[in-house]
Amino acid sequence: MSEITSIEPQIKDKNRCSVYVDGRFYCGIKLEVAIKYRLKVGMKIEKSQLDEIQLETEKSQAVDKAMTHLSASMKTSGQMRTFLSGKGYTEAVIDYVMEKLAYYGLVDDLTYCKTYLQSVHGKGKRAMEQDLIKRGAEKGAIEQALSEYEENGDDARELLSKYLKGKPAEKSVFYKAFKYLLSRGYSYETAKDALAAYGVDDEDN
Repeated sequence: MSEITSIEPQIKDKNRCSVYVDGRFYCGIKLEVAIKYRLKVGMKIEKSQLDEIQLETEKSQAVDKAMTHLSASMKTSGQMRTFLSGKGYTEAVIDYVMEKLAYYGLVDDLTYCKTYLQSVHGKGKRAMEQDLIKRGAEKGAIEQALSEYEENGDDARELLSKYLKGKPAEKSVFYKAFKYLLSRGYSYETAKDALAAYGVDDEDN
């Protein structure tokens, strides 16, 4: 059994309060709900009970907030979970919202990953994979999207051209250019093919 150690009005929303359990922030909840369920400091309560209270009273509002957040741009499941958690929703509410969003196709990590891969230029597969991981896309969706994506050699050559502009055509410069392409996440083969356009073969590096 846990204990409610503090209930504080939220600064950004006067109609909500933050509930602290065992000295740590646990969730946000409407003031009227806190009053209805007679939540108070010192009250012994199971965390699962708070989950049920929030799920029952705020799931619709949580869905609305998620929809508003999505209206600006596509989001990964990880980004949505982080957003909802930041709003003070419990895992029970977050799971409910994510289930609704997935049902209506509003959050689809595979679609997000494919769209991202096609929209980004100047980065190779490895770099974009790391970007997608940081953005909270599911591992399976990232792997599938990458398996269907062919690294853009034109992008690599364009990036290489910008890097070499104004530099002397020397072996040391080409070596640094090769390493530069690798640092941008391009594969060895893509970097090698880009350099080949300048008459530089594998043995020159």
